[in-house]
Amino acid sequence: MPEQQHTSGRYGHTLHATQVFSPDDSWVVYDTRNDDTHIGRTEGIEMVQIATGEVVRLYTTSQQTIHGPGVGAVAWNPGRDEIIFIHGLQNADAVKPYGITRRFGALLKPHGTRAIRHADARTVQGPFIPGALRGGTHAHTWSGDGAWISFTYNDAVFEQDLRTVGVMAPVQRVAVPVTDCENFSGEYFTVVVATVTEHPRPGSDDIEKAFDECWIGQDGYLDDNGQHHTRAIAFQGNVRREDGAVVTEVFVADLPADITQPADGLPLAGTPHMRPQVPRGIYQRRVTDTTQRKYPGLQGPRFRLRTSPDGAEIYFLMKDDAGLVQVYRVPTTGGHIIPLTYLACAVQGQHNISPDGRWISFLADNSVWVIDAAGGMPRRLTVRTDDARAPVGGALWSHRGDRLVYNRYDADGFLQIYSIPFF
Repeated sequence: MPEQQHTSGRYGHTLHATQVFSPDDSWVVYDTRNDDTHIGRTEGIEMVQIATGEVVRLYTTSQQTIHGPGVGAVAWNPGRDEIIFIHGLQNADAVKPYGITRRFGALLKPHGTRAIRHADARTVQGPFIPGALRGGTHAHTWSGDGAWISFTYNDAVFEQDLRTVGVMAPVQRVAVPVTDCENFSGEYFTVVVATVTEHPRPGSDDIEKAFDECWIGQDGYLDDNGQHHTRAIAFQGNVRREDGAVVTEVFVADLPADITQPADGLPLAGTPHMRPQVPRGIYQRRVTDTTQRKYPGLQGPRFRLRTSPDGAEIYFLMKDDAGLVQVYRVPTTGGHIIPLTYLACAVQGQHNISPDGRWISFLADNSVWVIDAAGGMPRRLTVRTDDARAPVGGALWSHRGDRLVYNRYDADGFLQIYSIPFF
């Protein structure tokens, strides 16, 4: 089927790695970056109507400079008219520019007043407050039911920052007594959910960095005992091999129903000498051990983990014995790693799972492809192009599973949005 171009403005139109369609599939949301690394200098959030190509500006930053505040990575709630995106702190300047510890999740209703609200509370002044963090949240993703939000996090207070992952739950609004550009209240109760350490033991499951997570299933998953885990996160974690080499593996964090309760002696908000700690009832486990492979660890272009809709399988990228990046899967409960692709070229971008769980989209050989999640021969959906016009990032499914959208640069060097029907 022929692809369709939906945007043409002489600026960037960057799709987030997930959740870009409105609940009715009529709109696609994006930010105005022309380069993935330029969130700090990006001023706009927009949406385009798939049927007509109508472009609507949803939000523009105030006093935008190359130093910030910056916006980007926008995700649409799967069940309602609300988006969340990265927003840099409003006081960004040359001395304190946009950065990994200086951003938050901004909420906005595309068909409402379009005033932004803070999803997460932030305070960098003690005493620290449970439910608020004191750094930067980013790469936000709604849970399958649209109620919770996951994110990756970098702390601004602790001297040795270690990236980790967290969640926001709509259990209570968190009020911060001193409010300014650095400290503000938020609509969600926010905590970290992955345990990281600056001194990982070689050969252990200790993690020194947790990142690029996803929610498991539309409604969690069943473990080997038949117990249903309603909310769980899969994430990538860096461990140390016996020889000290860093290897990236798949981890899972099962979440308790109540994330407001701290473990004994481990404050959720942290202290001046301790990072924020995970709530009581978090169960973290390692799913993969790839340390003995020829090319150990998850590898490839930057990607986020994906799971089947029932939560039974986790999908990721890794090199085969020929050194080519392929798509793999592993049971969420642990077990054998199974390759899904056997390409003669490397996978080039994010893989994504269709809403019914049957198909996996991915980029390779400068084209959009799909493959049956059960295995088989992959199908090339778009014509192969030269490098300058190759699809960028990943191909994302509509809620109905009948369309894939993706980015590619036009002849003038501007990142545009394209789509192709899928039947």
